[in-house]
Amino acid sequence: MQVYLLTVIGVAALATFATRVLPFIFLARHADHPLLAHLGRYLPAGVMFLLVFIFMFGQPQSLEPQVLLPQSLAALVVIGLHLWRRQALISIGVGTGVYMLCVQSGYFT
Repeated sequence: MQVYLLTVIGVAALATFATRVLPFIFLARHADHPLLAHLGRYLPAGVMFLLVFIFMFGQPQSLEPQVLLPQSLAALVVIGLHLWRRQALISIGVGTGVYMLCVQSGYFT
């Protein structure tokens, strides 16, 4: 059983690593291509927008006040901190902390 679990973990780790490395290997010759520069500039913000949109509005219960208020407060904190400090790690970390504090405190339930 242990060998099976180690094999599954190893295969999953290898597949994850390969999906992260292969684009860099195959696109290394085209690093200065305008399309890649455009995608590198605008794709991260687009992906983050989609993740936030799905997080906030992707489930039927997400429009209930006890769910929407903590999410909205955390999103406003993230936006405000990012506009102020321009540090994604700080913004995301503090926003996550605010969300978890709101949810765990039970104030919004």
